[in-house]
Amino acid sequence: MAVENYIHDLLYRYECVILPGFGAFITQQHSAHIDSTTNEFYPPKKTISFNRQLVKNDGLLANYIREVENIPYTTAVQKMDSFVQELNSVLENNRMITFEKIGAFTLTKDEKLQFEPATETNFLKEAFGLSNFTSAEILRETYKKQAVALEEKAPVAFTPERRSGSNWIKYAAVGILALGLSGAAGFNLYSNQIDEHNIAEQQKAATQLESQIQQATFVITNPLPAVTLNVAKQTGNYHIVAGAFREEENAAKAVEELKAEGFKARQIGANRFGLHQVLSSSHESRRDAINELYRVKKTNPGAWLLVEEL
Repeated sequence: MAVENYIHDLLYRYECVILPGFGAFITQQHSAHIDSTTNEFYPPKKTISFNRQLVKNDGLLANYIREVENIPYTTAVQKMDSFVQELNSVLENNRMITFEKIGAFTLTKDEKLQFEPATETNFLKEAFGLSNFTSAEILRETYKKQAVALEEKAPVAFTPERRSGSNWIKYAAVGILALGLSGAAGFNLYSNQIDEHNIAEQQKAATQLESQIQQATFVITNPLPAVTLNVAKQTGNYHIVAGAFREEENAAKAVEELKAEGFKARQIGANRFGLHQVLSSSHESRRDAINELYRVKKTNPGAWLLVEEL
């Protein structure tokens, strides 16, 4: 099931992935914690739940399918609809279906859909590779008390060793000088290794960030004359992407047309494909952004939701 795999991929990057006509998969982040009774350490993670009420298409999954399979948006929507029909058919016949690494659905006797998430999958990408482990209890204070008790019973006196002559002082001075020189060289080498490591990590982070930048297309016919409006600065990490253009001039015209229609539109620069992206609005909460997206898609089906700190 290709659509199932696409949902799995998106859950690592987004808090909500809607399968139109079926429901929404929602992730929630949990901090790392330690079980005081078992001394077991649990890394941070993102768990998954399912909401049967969110069934409207927000464009996220459809645009991802369109991009990965290089197919038209309408074809991607039809593929999702066929997948949902197949799901409903399997549930009616078998009363149960499993999404690998996501969870299992069960249809109860009263026709209610229950979801059991897969516990072995951690959708928090920052915690990739981390697993639970148990640490033995640290008995530092116990050992300290035992050592103090032994010292009180049998104190140990240290007598400095007598040495003839002063040659050992010369040897010690030479040794200290050698250690100092080698330590300085080692510190410089260590510093260089740290710099190289930081540069590599910065390059890796930039590559990962670049791979997550998304694109969309938006065609505007009959552009309106340019209109200049003074609007308040847009804030929030949830953005409605109205379109992306090969020519920056077309993107600027799209911004002006959207502003004329009452939107607080703006450009956010070109993505890695060289397309100049245009936002119609930004929002503080995901729910406000999704509500706005539903409204915008009535006139612009190609609009989609971008979750990113700009």
